[in-house]
Amino acid sequence: QACLAFAAQSLFNRNAKMPRITREFKECDQHEKAYQSQDAIFVARKRAIGNQRQKPMRFTRSVGLGIKTPDAAIEGNYVDKKCPFTGNVSIRGRILKGLVISTKMKNTIVMRRDYLHYITKYRRFEKRHKNISVHCSPAFNVKEGDVVTAGQCRPLSKTVRFNVVAHEPAINAGSGKKSFRTF
Repeated sequence: QACLAFAAQSLFNRNAKMPRITREFKECDQHEKAYQSQDAIFVARKRAIGNQRQKPMRFTRSVGLGIKTPDAAIEGNYVDKKCPFTGNVSIRGRILKGLVISTKMKNTIVMRRDYLHYITKYRRFEKRHKNISVHCSPAFNVKEGDVVTAGQCRPLSKTVRFNVVAHEPAINAGSGKKSFRTF
């Protein structure tokens, strides 16, 4: 009896933590000239009255690699075909971590990666850095100074080959853009 109650309680707790899946249609954010809708969802489907099992009205998926799908991707109403959680992009290859130095582009950020390069002649290291353009889904509210994790994907534009998959807010924002930080 106690074991059954414990199993029911653990099932309830697990369901309480899971985000809500949208079953009724909620129109997506419309701030473009063209009508915005997800490719995988048919908006005008007939809703059967006696049908018990309904498909969700928002397409989301798990990226894998131990990366958690953000609640904003599941419960939100944005449309982004380049988002790894709601769009047609798969994450494969490298996973990089870096500091956000610019958020001036639309849905794209610039991430700075610092590293040490060894000079054999002097047997010392020198500091170097690379700036990487990364696509940022509307599921993440990213500001300058934040630390993001980016996963490699197919080329999304001329310079963008990575996609934000995780976000950590800035701890000390006053450290500066060009200060050397390794992760």
